[in-house]
Amino acid sequence: MPRPRAAFTLNELLVVIAIIALLIGILLPALGSARTQAKTVVCGSRLQQLGIGVQMYIGDFDNRLPQYMVPGFDGAPAVIGALFGGKKGQLPFLEIDEVGAERRPLNRYVITADIPPDDADTNVELEPFESPLDAGARIIPFPGYESTDSFYDLLGSSFTLNDHALDANPYGDDYPTLVPGGGGRMPPVQDTTRTWVLADHPIYNYDDGGDRESFWYDQKRVEASAAFLDGHVALRCAVPEGEVQTTEEYTFLPQPRWLDRFD
Repeated sequence: MPRPRAAFTLNELLVVIAIIALLIGILLPALGSARTQAKTVVCGSRLQQLGIGVQMYIGDFDNRLPQYMVPGFDGAPAVIGALFGGKKGQLPFLEIDEVGAERRPLNRYVITADIPPDDADTNVELEPFESPLDAGARIIPFPGYESTDSFYDLLGSSFTLNDHALDANPYGDDYPTLVPGGGGRMPPVQDTTRTWVLADHPIYNYDDGGDRESFWYDQKRVEASAAFLDGHVALRCAVPEGEVQTTEEYTFLPQPRWLDRFD
């Protein structure tokens, strides 16, 4: 009697390996997409939380957005959108590495725990200000910091304030939007459903006349999530190339002909 076979043949093993490889090739993109979707939902939830804090702040401060002023590149006082809230950053410009959680104005409307002073030995971590999709940017216009893996670490927040429109000037902001150049009250806004107030940093991908290559959601196109003045949040808005201030999904501008006043 012939003895029963105790092992697979080489051909059978190769077939099994090929099937496993095929299944991995099919499942991995789906798993990656599901992971990105889950992170997108978390990002949207945090933007919603920050947006509620902004609405409370506006009510308490006579229609002013949370703003912190420092000397700009030209020495004149300037509002830095990234300092609206979050933790102390790493960038040694515009006081980003000096102004920490204690002085960033929105924090007390979002964080219930005690916030340590800016001169504390350990930098505080503030989860609502960090997007799980934060991949930084491959190109940024700061000497010695030409790229970053995390805006949360570099600037203190994955999100930024709509304080200026896109421009080609890497040394300043030519077109203030929801925060006047010298700080103050928000201008009248024609459509609060389309004017964004907070967004993750890719929304400024084409600011300063370049392309920062901020690919957070997709490696082939730039997208951003944003909270709007009416309170809603939009996820994964397409960010078109160039100085495009208004798209089908959002606008930087409080009024349609806003930029005309700067001519």
